[in-house]
This record gives sequence, C-alpha cells and structure tokens, in this order.
Amino acid sequence: MPRSHPPEFRRKVLDLVASGRKVAEVARLLGISDQTIYVWRRQHLIDTGQLPGMNSSNLSELAAARKRIAELEAELAIHRRATELLGEVTSPKGGSKPSA
Repeated sequence: MPRSHPPEFRRKVLDLVASGRKVAEVARLLGISDQTIYVWRRQHLIDTGQLPGMNSSNLSELAAARKRIAELEAELAIHRRATELLGEVTSPKGGSKPSA
C-alpha cells in the first residue's frame, strides 16, 4: 500500500516545483517518486479549477460512500443468510402443516 503524506508535505512539495525546481530533483531530494509529484500537481490543478475533473473533497466523499455501501452490503448478506438458516430451523419436517 502506498504511503500517505500529510497535506502540508504535499503543499511544500508543490511549492518547490512551482518555484522552478525540477520534479525529478525534488523527488530525489525528498525520497518520493516523480509520478507521485505529477499526480499531486494534477490534483491541485483540478482542485483549483484549472483542469476539469473531480476535486479532492468529492473524491473523499465518494470513497466514504463506497466504503459505507460495502459495509451495508455485507450486513445485508449476513441478514439474508441468517434468514435462510432460521427458515431451515423453523420449517416443519416432512413438509406437512401442523394441525390446528
């Protein structure tokens, strides 16, 4: 799993690049990949409206919604399985209805 860097660190990296330092130089200096810096820069341009795309707040909301959906689907699967098991336990043997 990729490391997560705090927003302050990302901002400082982007400031170094914006000041004229080469991406490869900044990446080597800070021990991160060139590609990481390019991704951060692209996302910054999207967040500031300079490029079209989904901004960071929308991406985080989408990730949270997907996580919640996965949790709810797992919960629903558990309930469905419990209903199946309870149906097997409570159904009469032999398939006949008990007399009243």
